[in-house]
Amino acid sequence: MVLKILAVTSEAYPLAKTGGLGDAVSGLAQALSVVCPQFTLMLPAYRCVWGHVSEVKELASLVGLPGGDATLLSAHCDELDVPVLLLRNDKLYDREGIYLDENGNEYADAGLRFAALAQAAARIAEGIPGVPRPDIVHAHDWHAALVPLYMHQYHVQGVRSVLTLHNIAFQGVFPLQLAPELGIGEQYCGPDALEYWGQMNFLKAGLRYADLITVVSRNYGREILTPQFGCGLEDVLRERSSDLVSIPNGIDTQLWNPSADAFLEGLSFSAEDLSKKAVCKRRLQERFGLAVDRHATILAMGSRLTTQKMADVAAQALPRALDEHPELQVCIIGKGEKPIEAALRALNDRYPGRCAVHIGFEESLAHWLHAGADILLHGSRFEPFGLTPLYSMRYGTIPIGSRVGGMVDTINDPGEDSSSWSMRQANGFLFSGDTPDDMFAAIQRALAVRQQPVVWRAMQLNAMSADYAWDRTAPAYLRAYESLAPSASSKPVTAKNKLGARVASPATSPVSSRPQVAVSTGVALQGAVGLSVPAPVATRRKRKASRTDTLVSAGSASAA
Repeated sequence: MVLKILAVTSEAYPLAKTGGLGDAVSGLAQALSVVCPQFTLMLPAYRCVWGHVSEVKELASLVGLPGGDATLLSAHCDELDVPVLLLRNDKLYDREGIYLDENGNEYADAGLRFAALAQAAARIAEGIPGVPRPDIVHAHDWHAALVPLYMHQYHVQGVRSVLTLHNIAFQGVFPLQLAPELGIGEQYCGPDALEYWGQMNFLKAGLRYADLITVVSRNYGREILTPQFGCGLEDVLRERSSDLVSIPNGIDTQLWNPSADAFLEGLSFSAEDLSKKAVCKRRLQERFGLAVDRHATILAMGSRLTTQKMADVAAQALPRALDEHPELQVCIIGKGEKPIEAALRALNDRYPGRCAVHIGFEESLAHWLHAGADILLHGSRFEPFGLTPLYSMRYGTIPIGSRVGGMVDTINDPGEDSSSWSMRQANGFLFSGDTPDDMFAAIQRALAVRQQPVVWRAMQLNAMSADYAWDRTAPAYLRAYESLAPSASSKPVTAKNKLGARVASPATSPVSSRPQVAVSTGVALQGAVGLSVPAPVATRRKRKASRTDTLVSAGSASAA
């Protein structure tokens, strides 16, 4: 049987993107559409999507969704070559920004916007006349995490759900009083469902009711079962550990390809011939107002400028590195927390010709950054996967990454005291800790190794030859889908116009009857050694909030 997959997301490049989530979803979509011919993306009809779709047709009117009635449209994204479903409600989605207003604040109706998306997907799973019914609904991150709850509330039969965790620090936390407006039954508002410290938590709901949960790297899958990285949901995750599978992300190796990168204006290069990389370096210096110097070492940063990404630490460590190494230049692109942006702008003024900061994101600049730089600095207090270091590796730019999350799986570093011979097997540098001293020491180490041309060239070859293409990951997702053993429903579809027409059963967490998932490129995370037995979720409300609880964000920033 050919599986019909509906992937529900808030982002997919080039339709909509603010960070790594958009890249991850689109890369997976392209790869899955090859092995799953009936694969469809679903996302809101933002203002920015219209320039990337064709063959737009109205499929159905959805009455009574959170935030008002909406229209379901079918379309095709030519750049991804995948079919798309768009949920149109201009009051909710026709805005300049995807998540944030012009002042950088999250939209006040974020809960309504993404509950509407999730409920529309659940209605499709339930059955809408004229709309193909999927076998699997694959929800990405908190924005779509209510889909499994709604499917449970609607007693959907014959359709199974998958939830992928791209970044559990962003959970979609909103006032519990919003539940009736979102069409969530009262029986789902307790601590065994979506209630979280007196509020509702979209991601917790998804963890409770999804049939299968996937995470985007092996190491992150282990980390999130611990209080340090679980962001307050480690107990729920441990309870679902038998349904938790690690399937590493990939990257789009056609988009990020130094030998055929349209953004580089003909300056292509490869692992065998890096001569044009030197030209890209000069172009990068010219574009950013750095002193043109082929002997300079360019250290780049390209990420959200947030405390998660240790941009606050970089603002303190980089001046020390610039003062210590006159040959060092720094080039930064990104946007994020205003105080951090201001601190980095100050470096731009303090080191003219040696430090350049561009606040904002442009796809073309990101490609020039990786192509022209020598080193990428990618600190992170937690990192589910770490796409950016893999992009840099493709271009022979050696990453310095924190020893957390997916970077532990992808950056090969034999260690600080390794010999030159051992470093020839490496493709980057890892460091522990989150202080300016920790980051400065890592930069010092990288600059010292760069003075060994033979070792550095070997590291570049290792980095550029590593294979992290999505086509290695898609078969693992296909096996995960197949493990859910969906059966197409033969029931006739009955249109339902009002949420109130549906009667919900008590909100008990589902017990999976499927066989244990075995994914060859993933790791089933159960029976982890050395982890304390979690307290019942219902008792967690009585605990004093721990430091990790403060990491939880109701915000909409995507994974990177």
